[in-house]
Amino acid sequence: MHKTKISMRKSICLAIILAVFCMEEVPAQKIAKTKENPAVKAYSDSLSALSASYFAYFRLWDDLNIPAPRRVRPNPAFYKLFVPPTYYEAPIKEIFEIKWSPDTKIMTAVDSLYMGKRDSASAAIYQLPDLETLAAADRWSNNILRNYYLQYPGRLVNNELYLADLKPLENNQIVKRPRKERIKSFLQPETPVESLTTDNELLVVRPNFWTHKGNGYVQFTQHYISDNWYKGGESTNALLSGLVLEANFDDRQRIEFENKLEIKLGFVTAPSDTVHKYKTNADLLRLSSKLGVKAFKNWYYTLAGEFKTQFFGNYKTNTNDMISNFLSPAQLDITLGMDFKQNKKNYSLSLLGSPLAYTFMYISNDKITDPGAFNVDPGHKTANLFGSKFTGNLTWTIIPSIVWESKLEYFTTYDTVIASWENTFNFVLNRYLSTKLFVHARYDDGVILTEDNKSYFQLQELLSFGLNYTW
Repeated sequence: MHKTKISMRKSICLAIILAVFCMEEVPAQKIAKTKENPAVKAYSDSLSALSASYFAYFRLWDDLNIPAPRRVRPNPAFYKLFVPPTYYEAPIKEIFEIKWSPDTKIMTAVDSLYMGKRDSASAAIYQLPDLETLAAADRWSNNILRNYYLQYPGRLVNNELYLADLKPLENNQIVKRPRKERIKSFLQPETPVESLTTDNELLVVRPNFWTHKGNGYVQFTQHYISDNWYKGGESTNALLSGLVLEANFDDRQRIEFENKLEIKLGFVTAPSDTVHKYKTNADLLRLSSKLGVKAFKNWYYTLAGEFKTQFFGNYKTNTNDMISNFLSPAQLDITLGMDFKQNKKNYSLSLLGSPLAYTFMYISNDKITDPGAFNVDPGHKTANLFGSKFTGNLTWTIIPSIVWESKLEYFTTYDTVIASWENTFNFVLNRYLSTKLFVHARYDDGVILTEDNKSYFQLQELLSFGLNYTW
C-alpha cells in the first residue's frame, strides 16, 4: 500500500514536469517562425516611404506653392526649367486648349493593341515611361514658365524653333584647327647682317615722337562768256594753289606740341579791270603753334600762338588804291586756356577755350587806304586787343571720298567781336585729283563802316578742280 502511494506521487511529479516543459517549448517555436530578415525589412520600408512620398505630391504638382519632394529623384521631364530661358509654345497653348482626356489609361499593358507575343519591339514599347506622369510634370513646368514669361520677358534668350535646329552631339567631332604657316624661313635676310654692337656695347634706340604730314594742291576754274551773251558778263580764269605742312610732337604721356604752316594763293583774270590784268582772290600765309600739357583725360593746359599775313598786294578795281599787302595787315594772336581733344577713327576734334587772349595788329605799308578795316585807328600802325577767345578745329572724314575741315574762331574784347568760320570740303576722286569747295564767313563789328563797306558780315567762296596730293 505504501509502495503504491509512492509510485503514484512519482507519476504525478513526472506529469507536471513534462507539462511545464511543453509550455515553454511552444512560444519559442512561435517566435522563431515570425522573425524576419533585417535587410529585407529595411528595403521594404524604403520602398514604402519612397512610394508614399512620390504619390503624396503627384496630385499636387499643379500648385506652385508646394515644393518638390526631397526623396523624388531628378526627372528629365523637367529639363525646360534647367536650360537657358527659352520661349516654348506649349505653356501658351495649354491655357487655350479644351482640356479633355480619355477615361481609360493610355498605353496600358492590357490594351488590345499590345496583346500578343512579347517580341523585341513589344518589349521596347513596355519600356516607355508613364505618360500620365510625364504629362503632370509637363503641366507643372508650363505653369512655372508662364509666370516667368509674364515677369521676366526680357530674359528669354532662345525660342523653341532654335532648339529644333540643334543636332545631338556625335562621338567623333571634327575640329578645324588653323593652319600653321612656317614663315621663319621667309624672315631670314638674303645677306647676313653685321653686328652693330660689341659684347661691351649696348645699343639704345630712342623713340621718335615727331610726326610729319602735308598736303599740296593746284586747281583751276574757267568761266567763258561770248561777247554777245544776252545777259552780259565777262570771261574769267582762276588758279588756286595751296600747301599745308604739319610737324607734331606727342610723347604719349603729357606733352603735345603742334605746328602748322598754311600757304594759299589764288589769282583770277579781271577783263573789266583795265589797270590790273590779274587780281588775287585768295592770299594767306599762316603759321600756328600750340603747346599742351595734359591735365586729365582729354583736357590740356594750352598756350597757343598764331601769325598770319598775305604775300601780294590787292587793289580796288580800276584804281591803284591799295587795300592790303604783305605785312599789311600782320596779325599775331596769343592765347592761354584749356583745350579738349578727341581723336577717333573718322574724325579729330579740338576745342580751345582761352579766357586770356591778346591780338596784335600791324600795318607796315603807309599806302593802305583804310586801316580801320583791320581795327587800326587812322594815323596809327598798330592795335592791341585784349579779351577772350574760342577756337574749334574739326577734321571729319564723312566717307572715304569726302573730307570736311572746319575752323571756327570767336574773339571778343567785350566791346567788339571778331568771328571767323572757315570750311573746306574736299571731294577726292583719286589719289591725285579732287574738287575743293571753300567757304569763309567772317563777322567784325570793330571796323569802320563806309559807303563801300556797309556791313559787318563778309563772305568768300571758291570752287575748284585739279591736282591734289597728300603725304
